[in-house]
Amino acid sequence: MASVLSPTIESELRRIAQGEGCELLEIEFHGGLLRVILDHPGGVTLEHCESFSRQASAVLDLEDFGPSSYVLEVSSPGLDRKLYGPRDYERFLGKLVRVTFKVPETGRRRTVVGSLESFRRDAESVSVLDRESGERLELPLRDIATARLEIDL
Repeated sequence: MASVLSPTIESELRRIAQGEGCELLEIEFHGGLLRVILDHPGGVTLEHCESFSRQASAVLDLEDFGPSSYVLEVSSPGLDRKLYGPRDYERFLGKLVRVTFKVPETGRRRTVVGSLESFRRDAESVSVLDRESGERLELPLRDIATARLEIDL
């Protein structure tokens, strides 16, 4: 996660999230919108977002964040959440995922939807069983551009 915030502000926001029992997953700043994504083992509630937002706003105002006005948006990762790293790959084993990765032989990107079959921490790779073709793909994490849960209705 490349942050637009100073290390001091980012550290303070992480502390606030932890105080709410949450993990700060991502910080994005685009066109006057500062988006903060939180996660919580039992799910992020409206109360988590409200409390974090109040405390974060105070810190951002005190530190004089932003060259002009901005909107602070605090949310959960959502149903089609991005997988942020090894812990998420382990947590969502067996789930349906959409993975976009670079094919080493061609350098081109490919996207598959399939079951997250395994995560090998030692090899830093995942195995995905492609839902369409039945092909089992072994994908090094370094080749994965994005991985998200796929909503399976």
